[in-house]
Amino acid sequence: MKINHLTSAEENLMRLLWKLGSFYLKDIMEQHPEPKPHQNTVSTYLKILTEKGYLSTEKEGRIFRYQTIVPVEDYKKFLLAQLSDNFFNGSGKEILSFMIHEQLILTEDLKDFNIEADPVQKKEPEFEYVNEILNPKKTKRKTRRKKRRKGKKRNNLSTYIKGCLA
Repeated sequence: MKINHLTSAEENLMRLLWKLGSFYLKDIMEQHPEPKPHQNTVSTYLKILTEKGYLSTEKEGRIFRYQTIVPVEDYKKFLLAQLSDNFFNGSGKEILSFMIHEQLILTEDLKDFNIEADPVQKKEPEFEYVNEILNPKKTKRKTRRKKRRKGKKRNNLSTYIKGCLA
């Protein structure tokens, strides 16, 4: 299912619609916080959201019953992927680093994920970026050393093989 971008007004209305799940226009008007928009405005937004694929409609007599199609979790994933691609080069590590730097996440909060910085313990690949952020100097140094060692071994091995073949 392809998810389309929403304007801020459409997104605000969708927050209410996700809470309601299945609803009529009158339900929206009752639940909408003050200042309430005009009924025609809401009706226009419902039509747009239906065209964008966020809502489905079912005609019941003279009125329509609407239902959300795109779950809020899918929209969150879509937004996070867009944010990651547009501002963080598709890197979750960069997002996490930025959030820690801006104090949106505290390093103490990361400990709630039961991530150990113990090198003996087997690390799960999806959590390696957290250890690198918690211990940036150590991890970067180790990575550089490993790359240097691997490079030297390859150079020595290739030199050895070339020498044998010559």
